[in-house]
Amino acid sequence: MLTFLRSRTLSFCNAFTGWKYVLRTQHNAWIHAAISQVVIIMALWLRLPARDWALLIFAFALVWVAEAVNTALEAVVDLASPQSHPLAKISKDVSAGAVLIAACAAILIGLLLLGPPLWSRLALLWQIK
Repeated sequence: MLTFLRSRTLSFCNAFTGWKYVLRTQHNAWIHAAISQVVIIMALWLRLPARDWALLIFAFALVWVAEAVNTALEAVVDLASPQSHPLAKISKDVSAGAVLIAACAAILIGLLLLGPPLWSRLALLWQIK
């Protein structure tokens, strides 16, 4: 049992090391982190219901997973093909495209969930002043 717990602890440590690597080295991850924070603050301010939070969390996860897989794939491609190669470029471009798709989907989800209550809240604020 002790061996199992140590191996699980090591697995979690490795996973956090990977996430830290993505955050430290990938400039797009910094953008994802900043936007995630803004959306979380806005969702708290708007007091979104649990269902909307679930969708936002799914959108965050989708983007972060895509970014992590993209980073891992780029590292493997660089290891396997240190020289420039057309297939290596295709692999990296497709992987980056997957991140773009995830980010666009997250933006649409955010607009659908945050747009109407934000519009209502701002309309109320503008009427008061």
